[in-house]
Amino acid sequence: MNAFHSYDIRGIYNTDFNKDDVYKIGYFLPKLLQTKKVLVGYDARISSPEITEYLLNGITDSGADVYLIGLATTPMVYYLTGTFEFEASVQITASHNPAEYNGLKISGKDAKPIGFDTGLVALKQLCETEKIITAEIKGQIIHFDKKEVYLDFLKKYLVDFSHLNLSIDCSNGMAALIIKDLLGENQHYLFSELDGTFPNHDPNPLKLENIKWLRESVIKHDSDLGIIFDGDADRVMFTDEKGNFISPDLIIALMGDYFLKKDPENKKVLQDIRTSNSVKEYLSKYNADVHMWKVGRAHAALKLREIDGLFGGELAGHYYFKDFYYSDSGMLAALIVLQIVKEYKSEGIAISKIIENIQHYENSGEINFKLEKKSEAMEAVKNHFLASEKHTNFYDFDGFRIEYPDWWFNIRKSNTEPYLRLLVEAKSSNLLNQKLIKIKQIITSFS
Repeated sequence: MNAFHSYDIRGIYNTDFNKDDVYKIGYFLPKLLQTKKVLVGYDARISSPEITEYLLNGITDSGADVYLIGLATTPMVYYLTGTFEFEASVQITASHNPAEYNGLKISGKDAKPIGFDTGLVALKQLCETEKIITAEIKGQIIHFDKKEVYLDFLKKYLVDFSHLNLSIDCSNGMAALIIKDLLGENQHYLFSELDGTFPNHDPNPLKLENIKWLRESVIKHDSDLGIIFDGDADRVMFTDEKGNFISPDLIIALMGDYFLKKDPENKKVLQDIRTSNSVKEYLSKYNADVHMWKVGRAHAALKLREIDGLFGGELAGHYYFKDFYYSDSGMLAALIVLQIVKEYKSEGIAISKIIENIQHYENSGEINFKLEKKSEAMEAVKNHFLASEKHTNFYDFDGFRIEYPDWWFNIRKSNTEPYLRLLVEAKSSNLLNQKLIKIKQIITSFS
Protein backbone atom coordinates (compact mmCIF):
# COMPACT_ATOMS: atom_id res chain seq x y z
CA MET A 1 0.00 0.00 0.00
CA ASN A 2 1.97 2.99 -1.29
CA ALA A 3 -0.96 5.38 -1.50
CA PHE A 4 -1.09 6.67 2.11
CA HIS A 5 0.14 10.27 2.28
CA SER A 6 -0.01 13.25 4.62
CA TYR A 7 -3.38 14.52 3.43
CA ASP A 8 -5.18 11.53 1.94
CA ILE A 9 -4.89 8.15 0.25
CA ARG A 10 -3.88 8.69 -3.37
CA GLY A 11 -1.86 7.19 -6.17
CA ILE A 12 -1.94 5.46 -9.54
CA TYR A 13 -4.77 2.97 -9.38
CA ASN A 14 -3.66 -0.66 -9.69
CA THR A 15 -0.06 0.41 -9.11
CA ASP A 16 0.04 2.20 -5.76
CA PHE A 17 -3.20 0.63 -4.52
CA ASN A 18 -5.91 -1.68 -5.82
CA LYS A 19 -9.45 -2.87 -5.16
CA ASP A 20 -8.36 -5.23 -2.39
CA ASP A 21 -6.70 -2.35 -0.57
CA VAL A 22 -9.86 -0.29 -1.00
CA TYR A 23 -11.97 -3.10 0.45
CA LYS A 24 -9.75 -3.23 3.54
CA ILE A 25 -9.91 0.55 3.93
CA GLY A 26 -13.70 0.37 3.79
CA TYR A 27 -13.81 -2.51 6.27
CA PHE A 28 -11.60 -0.88 8.91
CA LEU A 29 -12.73 2.74 8.52
CA PRO A 30 -15.86 2.41 10.71
CA LYS A 31 -13.72 0.83 13.45
CA LEU A 32 -11.16 3.63 13.20
CA LEU A 33 -13.76 6.40 13.48
CA GLN A 34 -16.10 4.51 15.82
CA THR A 35 -19.22 4.82 13.68
CA LYS A 36 -21.88 2.70 12.04
CA LYS A 37 -22.61 5.19 9.24
CA VAL A 38 -20.26 6.33 6.48
CA LEU A 39 -21.11 8.98 3.89
CA VAL A 40 -19.59 8.28 0.44
CA GLY A 41 -19.29 10.31 -2.75
CA TYR A 42 -17.17 9.88 -5.85
CA ASP A 43 -15.82 11.76 -8.85
CA ALA A 44 -16.12 10.91 -12.55
CA ARG A 45 -12.79 9.14 -13.03
CA ILE A 46 -12.91 5.87 -14.96
CA SER A 47 -11.71 3.89 -11.94
CA SER A 48 -14.19 5.46 -9.51
CA PRO A 49 -17.03 2.92 -10.03
CA GLU A 50 -14.80 -0.04 -9.18
CA ILE A 51 -13.28 1.75 -6.19
CA THR A 52 -16.76 2.68 -5.00
CA GLU A 53 -17.95 -0.92 -5.31
CA TYR A 54 -15.10 -2.33 -3.21
CA LEU A 55 -15.21 0.50 -0.67
CA LEU A 56 -18.93 -0.11 -0.14
CA ASN A 57 -18.39 -3.86 0.13
CA GLY A 58 -15.79 -3.30 2.83
CA ILE A 59 -17.94 -0.87 4.80
CA THR A 60 -21.06 -3.04 4.69
CA ASP A 61 -19.11 -6.22 5.50
CA SER A 62 -17.98 -4.50 8.69
CA GLY A 63 -21.63 -4.06 9.67
CA ALA A 64 -21.77 -0.31 9.00
CA ASP A 65 -24.24 1.42 6.67
CA VAL A 66 -23.25 3.44 3.62
CA TYR A 67 -25.03 6.67 2.77
CA LEU A 68 -24.24 7.01 -0.92
CA ILE A 69 -24.33 10.49 -2.43
CA GLY A 70 -23.25 9.43 -5.90
CA LEU A 71 -21.33 11.86 -8.10
CA ALA A 72 -20.15 14.75 -5.94
CA THR A 73 -17.62 17.51 -5.61
CA THR A 74 -15.30 17.02 -2.67
CA PRO A 75 -16.64 20.13 -0.87
CA MET A 76 -20.17 18.76 -1.27
CA VAL A 77 -19.08 15.73 0.77
CA TYR A 78 -17.53 17.99 3.41
CA TYR A 79 -20.69 20.07 3.69
CA LEU A 80 -23.04 17.09 3.91
CA THR A 81 -20.74 15.44 6.46
CA GLY A 82 -21.08 18.40 8.79
CA THR A 83 -24.69 19.28 8.09
CA PHE A 84 -26.05 15.77 8.63
CA GLU A 85 -23.67 15.04 11.51
CA PHE A 86 -21.84 12.07 10.03
CA GLU A 87 -18.80 10.92 11.95
CA ALA A 88 -17.12 9.51 8.85
CA SER A 89 -17.14 10.29 5.14
CA VAL A 90 -15.12 9.40 2.06
CA GLN A 91 -14.80 11.18 -1.24
CA ILE A 92 -13.30 8.99 -3.98
CA THR A 93 -11.09 11.31 -6.01
CA ALA A 94 -7.52 12.11 -6.96
CA SER A 95 -8.25 15.83 -7.06
CA HIS A 96 -5.91 17.54 -9.56
CA ASN A 97 -3.90 14.47 -10.55
CA PRO A 98 -4.02 12.95 -14.07
CA ALA A 99 -6.62 10.39 -15.11
CA GLU A 100 -4.65 7.27 -14.12
CA TYR A 101 -4.69 8.40 -10.47
CA ASN A 102 -7.43 8.00 -7.90
CA GLY A 103 -7.75 8.07 -4.14
CA LEU A 104 -9.83 8.61 -1.03
CA LYS A 105 -10.26 11.77 1.02
CA ILE A 106 -11.49 10.86 4.49
CA SER A 107 -13.22 13.16 6.97
CA GLY A 108 -14.44 12.70 10.50
CA LYS A 109 -16.98 14.46 12.70
CA ASP A 110 -17.71 18.09 11.72
CA ALA A 111 -15.87 17.39 8.44
CA LYS A 112 -12.51 17.38 10.21
CA PRO A 113 -9.81 16.06 7.88
CA ILE A 114 -8.31 12.66 8.64
CA GLY A 115 -4.65 13.02 7.73
CA PHE A 116 -1.56 10.97 8.36
CA ASP A 117 -1.24 12.23 11.94
CA THR A 118 -4.96 12.08 12.75
CA GLY A 119 -5.89 8.58 11.64
CA LEU A 120 -4.35 7.47 8.34
CA VAL A 121 -1.35 5.86 10.07
CA ALA A 122 -3.67 3.83 12.28
CA LEU A 123 -5.87 2.93 9.31
CA LYS A 124 -2.87 1.71 7.34
CA GLN A 125 -1.77 -0.43 10.27
CA LEU A 126 -5.22 -1.96 10.60
CA CYS A 127 -5.28 -2.81 6.91
CA GLU A 128 -1.86 -4.45 7.11
CA THR A 129 -2.18 -6.37 10.38
CA GLU A 130 -5.80 -7.06 11.33
CA LYS A 131 -7.96 -9.95 10.14
CA ILE A 132 -11.25 -9.39 8.36
CA ILE A 133 -14.27 -11.11 9.88
CA THR A 134 -17.48 -10.36 8.00
CA ALA A 135 -20.25 -9.10 10.28
CA GLU A 136 -23.21 -11.43 10.86
CA ILE A 137 -25.54 -8.59 9.92
CA LYS A 138 -24.13 -6.66 6.98
CA GLY A 139 -24.68 -2.96 6.61
CA GLN A 140 -27.07 -1.40 4.11
CA ILE A 141 -26.50 0.96 1.21
CA ILE A 142 -28.81 3.97 1.51
CA HIS A 143 -29.01 6.34 -1.43
CA PHE A 144 -28.48 9.87 -0.15
CA ASP A 145 -28.72 12.35 -3.03
CA LYS A 146 -28.51 15.71 -1.28
CA LYS A 147 -27.05 17.83 -4.08
CA GLU A 148 -29.87 20.36 -3.66
CA VAL A 149 -28.99 20.86 0.01
CA TYR A 150 -25.46 21.89 -0.98
CA LEU A 151 -26.77 24.09 -3.77
CA ASP A 152 -29.15 25.83 -1.36
CA PHE A 153 -26.18 26.66 0.85
CA LEU A 154 -24.15 28.06 -2.05
CA LYS A 155 -27.10 30.10 -3.31
CA LYS A 156 -26.91 32.18 -0.13
CA TYR A 157 -23.79 33.70 -1.73
CA LEU A 158 -25.42 34.33 -5.09
CA VAL A 159 -26.08 37.90 -6.17
CA ASP A 160 -27.03 39.25 -9.58
CA PHE A 161 -23.96 38.48 -11.69
CA SER A 162 -25.72 39.24 -14.99
CA HIS A 163 -23.50 42.27 -15.62
CA LEU A 164 -20.32 40.20 -15.27
CA ASN A 165 -18.85 38.57 -18.37
CA LEU A 166 -17.12 35.36 -17.25
CA SER A 167 -14.96 32.65 -18.78
CA ILE A 168 -15.11 29.43 -16.75
CA ASP A 169 -13.01 26.28 -17.22
CA CYS A 170 -14.40 23.22 -15.38
CA SER A 171 -11.44 21.04 -16.47
CA ASN A 172 -13.98 18.26 -17.30
CA GLY A 173 -14.10 17.81 -13.53
CA MET A 174 -16.69 17.89 -10.80
CA ALA A 175 -17.37 21.64 -10.92
CA ALA A 176 -19.39 20.81 -14.04
CA LEU A 177 -21.88 19.00 -11.79
CA ILE A 178 -23.19 22.23 -10.23
CA ILE A 179 -21.72 25.32 -11.91
CA LYS A 180 -24.60 26.00 -14.31
CA ASP A 181 -27.12 25.58 -11.51
CA LEU A 182 -25.44 28.58 -9.90
CA LEU A 183 -24.25 30.82 -12.73
CA GLY A 184 -26.64 29.80 -15.49
CA GLU A 185 -25.99 28.89 -19.11
CA ASN A 186 -24.99 32.33 -20.39
CA GLN A 187 -21.31 32.37 -19.45
CA HIS A 188 -18.37 31.28 -21.57
CA TYR A 189 -17.84 27.71 -20.38
CA LEU A 190 -14.91 25.52 -21.31
CA PHE A 191 -14.74 21.75 -20.80
CA SER A 192 -17.95 21.68 -18.78
CA GLU A 193 -18.77 18.05 -19.60
CA LEU A 194 -17.93 15.49 -16.93
CA ASP A 195 -15.19 13.27 -18.35
CA GLY A 196 -12.85 11.38 -16.04
CA THR A 197 -10.33 10.85 -18.84
CA PHE A 198 -9.70 14.63 -18.83
CA PRO A 199 -9.39 14.78 -22.64
CA ASN A 200 -8.54 18.48 -22.86
CA HIS A 201 -6.00 19.08 -20.11
CA ASP A 202 -4.97 17.70 -16.72
CA PRO A 203 -7.28 19.06 -14.01
CA ASN A 204 -4.45 20.97 -12.35
CA PRO A 205 -4.82 24.77 -12.71
CA LEU A 206 -1.44 25.42 -11.06
CA LYS A 207 0.28 24.25 -14.25
CA LEU A 208 0.22 27.27 -16.53
CA GLU A 209 -0.06 25.11 -19.65
CA ASN A 210 -3.50 24.04 -18.39
CA ILE A 211 -4.91 27.57 -18.33
CA LYS A 212 -4.03 28.32 -21.97
CA TRP A 213 -7.62 27.83 -23.13
CA LEU A 214 -9.03 29.94 -20.32
CA ARG A 215 -6.70 32.81 -21.13
CA GLU A 216 -7.69 32.64 -24.79
CA SER A 217 -11.38 32.70 -23.84
CA VAL A 218 -10.96 35.68 -21.51
CA ILE A 219 -9.26 37.69 -24.23
CA LYS A 220 -11.61 36.55 -27.03
CA HIS A 221 -14.78 37.34 -25.06
CA ASP A 222 -13.43 40.39 -23.21
CA SER A 223 -14.30 38.70 -19.92
CA ASP A 224 -14.13 40.49 -16.58
CA LEU A 225 -12.64 37.41 -14.94
CA GLY A 226 -11.40 33.92 -15.78
CA ILE A 227 -12.20 31.05 -13.39
CA ILE A 228 -10.73 27.54 -13.45
CA PHE A 229 -11.47 24.62 -11.12
CA ASP A 230 -9.42 21.51 -10.43
CA GLY A 231 -10.70 17.96 -10.82
CA ASP A 232 -12.77 17.67 -7.64
CA ALA A 233 -13.65 21.38 -7.28
CA ASP A 234 -12.03 21.91 -3.91
CA ARG A 235 -9.63 24.37 -5.57
CA VAL A 236 -10.22 27.38 -7.79
CA MET A 237 -7.90 29.84 -9.52
CA PHE A 238 -8.38 33.00 -11.51
CA THR A 239 -7.09 35.16 -14.34
CA ASP A 240 -7.62 38.89 -14.67
CA GLU A 241 -9.44 40.51 -17.58
CA LYS A 242 -6.21 40.46 -19.61
CA GLY A 243 -5.79 36.72 -19.20
CA ASN A 244 -2.97 37.06 -16.66
CA PHE A 245 -2.86 34.33 -14.01
CA ILE A 246 -3.47 35.64 -10.50
CA SER A 247 -1.26 34.02 -7.88
CA PRO A 248 -3.75 32.20 -5.61
CA ASP A 249 -2.25 33.52 -2.37
CA LEU A 250 -3.17 37.07 -3.42
CA ILE A 251 -6.82 36.02 -3.43
CA ILE A 252 -6.54 35.67 0.36
CA ALA A 253 -5.91 39.41 0.48
CA LEU A 254 -8.76 40.10 -1.95
CA MET A 255 -11.17 38.14 0.22
CA GLY A 256 -10.40 40.50 3.06
CA ASP A 257 -12.48 43.07 1.19
CA TYR A 258 -15.47 40.78 1.69
CA PHE A 259 -14.96 39.10 5.04
CA LEU A 260 -13.25 41.77 7.13
CA LYS A 261 -15.77 44.40 6.16
CA LYS A 262 -18.64 42.02 6.87
CA ASP A 263 -17.36 40.74 10.23
CA PRO A 264 -15.21 43.45 11.83
CA GLU A 265 -15.13 41.55 15.13
CA ASN A 266 -13.29 38.47 13.83
CA LYS A 267 -9.94 39.51 12.37
CA LYS A 268 -8.24 36.11 12.27
CA VAL A 269 -7.00 34.97 8.85
CA LEU A 270 -4.93 31.91 7.97
CA GLN A 271 -2.27 31.70 5.27
CA ASP A 272 0.24 28.99 4.40
CA ILE A 273 4.00 29.21 4.77
CA ARG A 274 4.45 30.10 1.07
CA THR A 275 2.23 33.18 1.11
CA SER A 276 3.47 36.51 -0.23
CA ASN A 277 4.20 39.33 2.22
CA SER A 278 1.80 41.35 0.07
CA VAL A 279 -1.13 39.55 1.69
CA LYS A 280 -0.39 40.49 5.27
CA GLU A 281 0.49 44.04 4.25
CA TYR A 282 -2.79 44.48 2.36
CA LEU A 283 -4.86 43.01 5.20
CA SER A 284 -3.18 45.32 7.71
CA LYS A 285 -5.63 48.05 6.70
CA TYR A 286 -8.29 45.91 8.38
CA ASN A 287 -6.03 45.23 11.38
CA ALA A 288 -6.17 41.56 10.46
CA ASP A 289 -4.59 39.00 12.78
CA VAL A 290 -2.83 36.84 10.18
CA HIS A 291 -1.63 33.37 11.19
CA MET A 292 0.78 31.26 9.15
CA TRP A 293 0.72 27.46 9.10
CA LYS A 294 1.52 24.29 7.17
CA VAL A 295 0.39 23.46 3.65
CA GLY A 296 -2.59 21.15 3.03
CA ARG A 297 -6.17 20.71 4.22
CA ALA A 298 -5.17 18.15 6.85
CA HIS A 299 -3.25 20.99 8.55
CA ALA A 300 -5.04 24.15 7.46
CA ALA A 301 -8.62 23.16 8.26
CA LEU A 302 -7.63 22.06 11.76
CA LYS A 303 -5.56 25.21 12.34
CA LEU A 304 -8.35 27.54 11.21
CA ARG A 305 -10.67 25.73 13.62
CA GLU A 306 -8.09 25.96 16.42
CA ILE A 307 -7.72 29.73 16.08
CA ASP A 308 -11.44 30.14 15.24
CA GLY A 309 -10.38 32.06 12.16
CA LEU A 310 -12.82 33.65 9.75
CA PHE A 311 -11.20 32.44 6.53
CA GLY A 312 -7.88 31.40 5.06
CA GLY A 313 -6.15 30.18 1.95
CA GLU A 314 -3.17 28.56 0.30
CA LEU A 315 -0.89 29.14 -2.65
CA ALA A 316 -2.37 25.97 -4.20
CA GLY A 317 -5.82 27.59 -4.54
CA HIS A 318 -7.55 26.10 -1.48
CA TYR A 319 -9.71 28.56 0.49
CA TYR A 320 -11.11 27.70 3.92
CA PHE A 321 -14.14 29.21 5.63
CA LYS A 322 -15.40 29.22 9.19
CA ASP A 323 -18.98 29.00 7.91
CA PHE A 324 -18.07 25.90 5.87
CA TYR A 325 -16.95 23.70 8.75
CA TYR A 326 -13.50 25.33 8.44
CA SER A 327 -13.12 23.42 5.17
CA ASP A 328 -12.37 24.38 1.58
CA SER A 329 -14.74 24.90 -1.31
CA GLY A 330 -13.67 26.11 -4.73
CA MET A 331 -17.22 27.04 -5.66
CA LEU A 332 -17.84 29.05 -2.48
CA ALA A 333 -14.54 30.85 -3.00
CA ALA A 334 -15.52 31.67 -6.60
CA LEU A 335 -18.88 33.12 -5.53
CA ILE A 336 -17.20 35.33 -2.94
CA VAL A 337 -14.59 36.57 -5.44
CA LEU A 338 -17.38 37.30 -7.94
CA GLN A 339 -19.12 39.50 -5.38
CA ILE A 340 -15.91 41.46 -4.87
CA VAL A 341 -15.25 41.78 -8.62
CA LYS A 342 -18.82 42.93 -9.21
CA GLU A 343 -18.51 45.63 -6.54
CA TYR A 344 -15.24 46.93 -7.97
CA LYS A 345 -16.62 46.85 -11.53
CA SER A 346 -19.50 49.08 -10.43
CA GLU A 347 -16.81 51.59 -9.46
CA GLY A 348 -15.05 51.19 -12.82
CA ILE A 349 -12.13 49.20 -11.37
CA ALA A 350 -10.92 46.05 -13.17
CA ILE A 351 -9.56 43.00 -11.36
CA SER A 352 -6.04 43.66 -12.72
CA LYS A 353 -6.00 47.03 -10.95
CA ILE A 354 -7.10 45.44 -7.68
CA ILE A 355 -4.28 42.89 -7.88
CA GLU A 356 -1.75 45.64 -8.71
CA ASN A 357 -2.86 47.36 -5.51
CA ILE A 358 -2.15 44.16 -3.55
CA GLN A 359 1.07 42.84 -5.08
CA HIS A 360 4.24 44.77 -4.21
CA TYR A 361 6.97 42.12 -4.48
CA GLU A 362 8.76 40.11 -7.12
CA ASN A 363 7.99 36.43 -6.65
CA SER A 364 9.55 33.32 -8.17
CA GLY A 365 6.48 31.15 -7.87
CA GLU A 366 7.01 27.61 -6.62
CA ILE A 367 9.97 25.88 -8.30
CA ASN A 368 10.31 22.09 -8.15
CA PHE A 369 13.53 20.10 -7.91
CA LYS A 370 13.48 16.31 -8.29
CA LEU A 371 16.29 14.84 -6.23
CA GLU A 372 16.95 12.08 -3.72
CA LYS A 373 18.83 14.06 -1.05
CA LYS A 374 16.03 16.48 -0.25
CA SER A 375 16.76 16.79 3.48
CA GLU A 376 20.48 17.38 2.90
CA ALA A 377 19.77 20.06 0.30
CA MET A 378 17.31 21.85 2.61
CA GLU A 379 19.79 21.88 5.47
CA ALA A 380 22.55 23.21 3.24
CA VAL A 381 20.37 26.08 2.01
CA LYS A 382 19.26 26.92 5.55
CA ASN A 383 22.76 26.81 7.00
CA HIS A 384 24.24 28.97 4.25
CA PHE A 385 21.77 31.81 4.65
CA LEU A 386 21.54 31.72 8.44
CA ALA A 387 25.32 32.07 8.53
CA SER A 388 25.66 34.70 5.81
CA GLU A 389 22.79 37.09 6.55
CA LYS A 390 20.94 38.34 9.63
CA HIS A 391 17.36 37.13 9.44
CA THR A 392 14.26 38.79 10.89
CA ASN A 393 12.07 35.66 11.20
CA PHE A 394 12.65 31.91 11.07
CA TYR A 395 9.85 29.33 10.76
CA ASP A 396 10.77 25.65 10.93
CA PHE A 397 7.46 23.91 10.19
CA ASP A 398 6.74 22.54 6.73
CA GLY A 399 10.34 22.99 5.70
CA PHE A 400 11.88 26.37 6.45
CA ARG A 401 10.78 29.93 5.83
CA ILE A 402 13.54 32.43 6.54
CA GLU A 403 12.78 36.13 6.29
CA TYR A 404 15.14 39.06 5.80
CA PRO A 405 14.39 42.79 5.61
CA ASP A 406 14.02 42.82 1.81
CA TRP A 407 13.50 39.17 0.83
CA TRP A 408 12.48 35.72 2.10
CA PHE A 409 12.37 32.12 0.95
CA ASN A 410 10.57 28.89 1.77
CA ILE A 411 12.02 25.48 1.00
CA ARG A 412 9.99 22.34 1.73
CA LYS A 413 9.44 18.75 0.69
CA SER A 414 6.27 18.01 -1.21
CA ASN A 415 3.80 15.88 0.74
CA THR A 416 2.21 14.45 -2.40
CA GLU A 417 4.96 14.33 -5.05
CA PRO A 418 8.71 13.46 -5.15
CA TYR A 419 9.89 17.07 -5.21
CA LEU A 420 11.76 19.64 -3.19
CA ARG A 421 9.88 22.91 -3.57
CA LEU A 422 11.37 26.39 -3.43
CA LEU A 423 9.75 29.81 -3.38
CA VAL A 424 11.62 33.12 -3.17
CA GLU A 425 10.24 36.64 -2.87
CA ALA A 426 12.11 39.95 -2.92
CA LYS A 427 11.54 43.68 -3.20
CA SER A 428 13.27 43.88 -6.60
CA SER A 429 13.78 41.59 -9.57
CA ASN A 430 17.57 41.98 -9.34
CA LEU A 431 17.61 40.83 -5.72
CA LEU A 432 15.23 37.98 -6.52
CA ASN A 433 17.44 36.72 -9.35
CA GLN A 434 20.57 37.03 -7.22
CA LYS A 435 19.09 34.91 -4.42
CA LEU A 436 17.58 32.38 -6.82
CA ILE A 437 20.93 31.76 -8.51
CA LYS A 438 22.65 31.07 -5.19
CA ILE A 439 19.91 28.80 -3.80
CA LYS A 440 19.70 26.83 -7.04
CA GLN A 441 23.47 26.31 -6.97
CA ILE A 442 23.25 24.79 -3.51
CA ILE A 443 20.27 22.58 -4.32
CA THR A 444 21.58 21.26 -7.64
CA SER A 445 24.86 20.30 -6.00
CA PHE A 446 22.87 17.48 -4.36
CA SER A 447 21.32 16.16 -7.58
